Amino acid sequence: MTELPRLFDRRAVHRNRIRALADREYQPFLLDEVADRLVERLGEIRRPFPRVLELGSWRGRLADLLRLAGPGKELIVAVDPVADALDVGPGLKVQAEPEALPFADESFDLVVSALALHHVDDLPGVLLQLRRILAPDGLMLLALLGGESLFELRTALMQAELDIKGGAAMRVAPFVDIRDAAALLQRAGLALPVADVDRITVSYPDALALLHELQSMGEGGALLERPKGLFRRDLLLRAAQIYGEQFARADGRVIASFDILHLSGWKPHGSQQQPARRGSGQVRLAAAMGVPVEVLEGRAPPQGRDPDDQAG
Repeated sequence: MTELPRLFDRRAVHRNRIRALADREYQPFLLDEVADRLVERLGEIRRPFPRVLELGSWRGRLADLLRLAGPGKELIVAVDPVADALDVGPGLKVQAEPEALPFADESFDLVVSALALHHVDDLPGVLLQLRRILAPDGLMLLALLGGESLFELRTALMQAELDIKGGAAMRVAPFVDIRDAAALLQRAGLALPVADVDRITVSYPDALALLHELQSMGEGGALLERPKGLFRRDLLLRAAQIYGEQFARADGRVIASFDILHLSGWKPHGSQQQPARRGSGQVRLAAAMGVPVEVLEGRAPPQGRDPDDQAG
């Protein structure tokens, strides 16, 4: 079996999250916004979910919302690879990597995750695990950074490095594209798969303020092959200058875009809607169109036209 290439440094991912969680006064605004939207989407589904798994935790912020909204009142389990993320919040706590979930088959009725899966190397494998641990007719509802998130920062850093070094390396991790995400849901064997994207645009005084915000969110550099010298003063100042020139509003504040991919799918169950079996239709297409079947099959000319007519 071919081993998947590793993109992320797990120790760096954990270190970044530990540093971010150390500031208990920090309010992770993007996480809160995404969590609110997840719970709002869940509120449109009129059915109970007694056993809930929260994949990726920030001290129970999403779990608190879920418990207030209804899901998770009976059982909620929070999973995170960093112990500091689990020291507060409702429900049971399990320290584990999302790529190695220690749960039995059909353990949960609902799996939710907010901004916790964009740093995994094997997202297809994670989706397969989630399908395994869901009970039949269980729901998976995920939100992760994807698409063209932070394209402004990518542009500024790349141009700054080209200007100063004459070449550029990847400094911001690549994100999953919405089309690839939809294909992964189907590949995982989930029923009624849906993938859509929300763009959240945020403004900052300058690019350096954005970089500080990303550090506070635990989103520092975590690429396994990340280049050295990211915080060279000349590189940062040039990147900030380019950012201001290309992505500033009229009031001087710069913008940053976050594309939030929303992925949902159900564990297959016989009660779910099923596509009709091929060839099982009861109404002939010719009858529906109001034309003779010979015309539809090309064995007779359309009514009102002589078969000997030639196109002019």
